Amino acid sequence: MQAYETVIGLEVHVELSTKTKIFCNCSTKFGGEPNSHCCPVCTGMPGTLPVLNKQVVEYAIATGLALNCTITQQCMFDRKNYFYPDLPKAYQVSQLYLPIGRNGEIEIETESGMKKIGIHEIHMEEDAGKLIHDEGDCTLVDYNRSGIPLIEIVSAPDLRSAEEAIAYLEKLKLILQYLGVSDCRMQEGSLRADINLSVRKVGAKEFGIRTEMKNMNSFKAIARAIEGESRRQIELLENGQQVIQETRRWDDSKNASFAMRSKEDAKDYRYFPEPDLPQIEISNEWIEAIRKGQPELRDEKMLRYEKEFGIPAYDASIITSDKHLADLFEETVALCGHPKEVSNWLMMETMRLLREEEMDAEQISFSPNQLAKLIKMTLEGKITRTIAKEVFEKIFKENIDPEEYVEQEGLGIVSDEGILRETIQKIIAANPQSVEDYKAGKHKAMGYLIGQTMKEMGGKADPGKVNRIMKETLDSL
Repeated sequence: MQAYETVIGLEVHVELSTKTKIFCNCSTKFGGEPNSHCCPVCTGMPGTLPVLNKQVVEYAIATGLALNCTITQQCMFDRKNYFYPDLPKAYQVSQLYLPIGRNGEIEIETESGMKKIGIHEIHMEEDAGKLIHDEGDCTLVDYNRSGIPLIEIVSAPDLRSAEEAIAYLEKLKLILQYLGVSDCRMQEGSLRADINLSVRKVGAKEFGIRTEMKNMNSFKAIARAIEGESRRQIELLENGQQVIQETRRWDDSKNASFAMRSKEDAKDYRYFPEPDLPQIEISNEWIEAIRKGQPELRDEKMLRYEKEFGIPAYDASIITSDKHLADLFEETVALCGHPKEVSNWLMMETMRLLREEEMDAEQISFSPNQLAKLIKMTLEGKITRTIAKEVFEKIFKENIDPEEYVEQEGLGIVSDEGILRETIQKIIAANPQSVEDYKAGKHKAMGYLIGQTMKEMGGKADPGKVNRIMKETLDSL
């Protein structure tokens, strides 16, 4: 078999975090009773007129600037004429001729180093509703999502593998979350990707015939779809067959794609300028105001954490991998200081519990104040680290106040030397062989006896005093 190269371009649909829809005042809140967040405008009633949500434009400009795009200062909307069963107007308001952003790029990290991925364009559009295929052999329509504001970020065909595609999507997701323009909750459809994919022989300059797989909302499924579709196309070519330009559906359970319809080109949608919306004029002053208001993005934040807080680059990369985690870190440090200590709690115990509970960082419910209290209690010697880990698990799962919980459960550190000596004598008496090993010069035996003492006292004994008293007692025997 000859060597083939996969060529991938991604169209990423991003639901914007505005409170109202793109052309009306209906709520964009996720969920709600079907057809409860809609009005005559977003359901396409005759005689209604759209009014553009200014924040949609500002979010699109902010995204364009973060992706190094040229902002189109005289941009406009177009009608995309195509039958959507879940878009009652039978057309979608989108952008084709003058999209709001063009010719950008972002840099991703690959196994072979850094690579720049081009951004062909960013355009604004409205979302369609949702079809619900009922078990009673009928299809229901929920228009709550109809008119939700979207930006579509179209990459250049610069991606060459599933790994590069996921690195690009992860970088894009972080930028969007740090900007605050979208929550990017893929499980709620806030971030979806269409995969345009073709293969060609290594060294060839012409692109192969591409297929499109639409509305992918899982990074794992996207990676599998890229690998599966690439294999399918290569097998066709190796068997002397042709790849057909078409839209395909990826079935993740079957690890295969299936033809849906022939792939449309722009001409098939019969675009023309949207007559009900005027041209958008974007001044230099407006762009600069948005540029000055841009938040610190992940790459800048990582460098600042290393310099300002003195934490290693690895720590900074983990903490900034999620905006919620980064916000939690900064707010906790502001309350208690000790950035390395805060970093350790987030990187180790927090990440462990997130994995065990199969949660995302944005689902963390405890506050910076709760974590700051726990760290202070630990560093001030009010509780041992063993107890602190137990208390943290309670904070994570039950949102308790650590100070109140420690007091109620009697988990404070035991420093009374009389109690410690009594417990140590009991442990020594119960472990004569360990005592003999210590006397014979096997000093690891003392570690075992200390461990038994801590266990006997439920992890609440002052470790410094236990070490000192244990050594004094053993040396005196």
